[in-house]
Parts: sequence; C-alpha cells; structure tokens
Amino acid sequence: MSKKFKLKSSEIKQLVPAMGGCLATDRITVEGLKVGFFYRENPRFENDSGWRIFSGTETQEYLDDPNNSAVYDVNTIANYDPAIIAFLDFPIGSEFERKAGTDIFKLV
Repeated sequence: MSKKFKLKSSEIKQLVPAMGGCLATDRITVEGLKVGFFYRENPRFENDSGWRIFSGTETQEYLDDPNNSAVYDVNTIANYDPAIIAFLDFPIGSEFERKAGTDIFKLV
C-alpha cells in the first residue's frame, strides 16, 4: 500500500541543516496532525538524529504496527510542523510536549 503524504515533495523546503533521520508517525506525515510529543534518544543507526516524533494521539496498538511510522529526514518533519525547529539542537535525553492548542512546547 502506497502512502499519500499530506505534503508533496515539491512543498518541502530546506528549513534546517542536515542532521540525519528521525522516526515519525503517519499521524503527522499522512494525516497532517501537529507534533504533540517528541524526544531524543541515542541514535540506533548511521545518520540517525535520535529524534522520535509523534502527534500524541497514537495508541500503543497504532505504534506497534510498523506500517504506521517511518524514518524521515528531520528537515521533512520540520516542514510538517516548523514549531519543532527551535528544539532540534537539544541533547539526547530531551523530551518535549506541546501545550494544547498552541505552538508552545514544554520540556518534560
């Protein structure tokens, strides 16, 4: 099954310097929801930024299905939700949660 992404590749602009890949769910890339929660862990593969990015609406069952997420360039996800850009240089171990209805994130 082919995914129909909310943004076309022609709509992706260079917003952040190259920093590798991140894991993000289809709730963001396909459904177009804003980022609700994201954290940075130790990278697991070459060119992994360590960022794991979620809408915050995903159930455990949804997350357990590998078809519902993929690895994307961090810049791609920044295009879906530019509010995360200010936090992308934070170190491993950082976790952020969006204040509902705003573009404000708090460190968790």
